[in-house]
Amino acid sequence: MPRDKTESHNRIIEAARQEFLEYGYNDASLRRIASKAGIQVGGLYKHFANKEEMFASLVEPVIEGFYALYHEIEGAYFDELESVGKDYEWESEDETVRGMKYIYDHLDEFKLLVFSSQGTKYADFIHEVAKLEEGVTIRYMKELKEKGYPVKKVDPVEFHLIMTSFVEAVFQPVIHGLERKKALHYASTLQAFYKPAWKELLGI
Repeated sequence: MPRDKTESHNRIIEAARQEFLEYGYNDASLRRIASKAGIQVGGLYKHFANKEEMFASLVEPVIEGFYALYHEIEGAYFDELESVGKDYEWESEDETVRGMKYIYDHLDEFKLLVFSSQGTKYADFIHEVAKLEEGVTIRYMKELKEKGYPVKKVDPVEFHLIMTSFVEAVFQPVIHGLERKKALHYASTLQAFYKPAWKELLGI
C-alpha cells in the first residue's frame, strides 16, 4: 500500500515498535497495539494487512540500508583489485566500525531483528548476513588467485564456521546491551583481533 503519513499511522508504528520489542513477534498483540495507538483493532487493517506486514514496515527499510552499506564496502574492496600485483597485502579499513555505527543508528530495529523476529521471514537475518559475507569473500579470494596471488586453500566447512562466528560476533553488543560508545570501541577491537587471523588463514 502507499505509505500513509497520517498521525494515526505514526501512532500505530510507534505502538507496534514498543509491542514487538517487549513481547516479540509471536506474542505481540494487535489488540494491545491498537489500544496504545488509540484506535480500534479494525482500524489497524486500514494501514497493514497483517501483523507480519506491520513488523516488516519497521525492519525492512533498515535491512535495505544495511545491505546498501555492505555493498558499498564490498565495491571498494573489488575496485582495489584492479591494481593488485603479486606484492599485494590486504589491509582492512574501518568497515566493522562503520557497520556498528549503522547498527546503533537504528538500534531498536536491530533489537527487533535479533530478539523479536522469531516467526517472521527475518528470523535468520544474522545467518543470511553470514552467508552473504562468506560468498563475497570466496569471490574476492578467487579473483585474487586469478591475478596470480597465492591465496591459501581453506576447508569450506571450517571457513563457513569461522565466517559465521565473525558475523555473530558483530551483533554481540546488541545482544549484551552495550551502549554506543562501548559498542564502537568493541567494533574496533574486533576488527584488530580478526585482521591477523584472516591474513594467516587465507594468506592475504
